[in-house]
Amino acid sequence: MSMLDRPLVVLTAALSLAAASKPTRLAEPSYLPDATASRVVTVTEAGAADAGITVLTEAVAIKETGPRATVSRFGEVYAFSPAFVAVHRDEPTEISFWNLQPDDDHDFMLVGPDAQVLMKILLPALRKTTYVFTFHDEGLFTFYCTIHQPEMSGQILVLPTAQGRQSSDCHAQRPLRP
Repeated sequence: MSMLDRPLVVLTAALSLAAASKPTRLAEPSYLPDATASRVVTVTEAGAADAGITVLTEAVAIKETGPRATVSRFGEVYAFSPAFVAVHRDEPTEISFWNLQPDDDHDFMLVGPDAQVLMKILLPALRKTTYVFTFHDEGLFTFYCTIHQPEMSGQILVLPTAQGRQSSDCHAQRPLRP
């Protein structure tokens, strides 16, 4: 074999190995809202919250459990549950994401009403990831798992500030009318 043939053999072997292995997605950076986006929503990894919700990642149709016809036609299908959340403006709300899949990562990308991407975080397999969100603008925000599109998405509706309401009001005993 000549010296000119060696690079071709190495390149051919590398391409064969790459084709035989499972394709992998390059890790994309995670980021919280920057200074501009923080005018719309503040996100912290810890802190006091007035409300809270858990959002699960659900396997709707996967190769391990099927249904096979769905997986063969659409590929694996995942969803956020719930896919719709309502919060109040300026009310710190803890959102815990539970990725229930043992072998699939997800991510969470939040997009504002003006279609501006505000943040993107990784949701690793079999992990709970928690942040405190405080929305400063009202409106309809959309969130996506960019890995599993188009089906894995949802919305957060930010309502006006709950005037005069305290977090314990919903459980307060009210006098009965005669």
